[in-house]
Amino acid sequence: MNPLTLIPDSKLAASATELVRDTTSELIYAHSRRVYLFGALTGRARGPAFDAELLYVGAMFHDLGLGSAHHTSGRRFEVDGADEAAAFLRAHGADEDAVRRVWTAIALHTTPGVPEFMEPEIALVTAGVEYDVLGIGYDDPHAVTPEDRAAVVAAHPRPGFKERILAAFAEGVAPKPATTFGNVKADVLRHHVPGFAPGDFVTTIRTSPWPE
Repeated sequence: MNPLTLIPDSKLAASATELVRDTTSELIYAHSRRVYLFGALTGRARGPAFDAELLYVGAMFHDLGLGSAHHTSGRRFEVDGADEAAAFLRAHGADEDAVRRVWTAIALHTTPGVPEFMEPEIALVTAGVEYDVLGIGYDDPHAVTPEDRAAVVAAHPRPGFKERILAAFAEGVAPKPATTFGNVKADVLRHHVPGFAPGDFVTTIRTSPWPE
């Protein structure tokens, strides 16, 4: 079975594809499609059942918050992307439970150790991100077979992906460095922004206004 057949054939999915293709770079578009496909393949192999449309919207919108329109929001890029997806879903008549699941999937996709215990769409957006960006699960042929992986990458190639996606992360969060406190994007800025000093949890506690 060609893994591309897992992409929902629906008006909602087509609208999400068009919006993301028109508002992001080819890098982010292709990455987001791979995130969906790797997440869907993982879900198909491991279960439980998931809503393909909601997983697709979550995957396609998960990095939308990196865009220049959000550089001055003062919020984590994950929240900006989650809000974009929520507005998109409401505009297409989705119910609030669907909105909640997609919002949460995007908001938590850089928070390891939590999404895997939540609803399938939430868990699988993170699984797809971790597969495509971090290579988590790459050596597990029971979730994504080498043949399926090759088909996905043939459809959405990833030339120079590692350094290009890191540069995109840096560009998206460098304008609001305070939003990286306590999350993985601090590592990105540490490697890409000279002089960046990440927030320190222990120092924050010790210098809080409490007298003791």
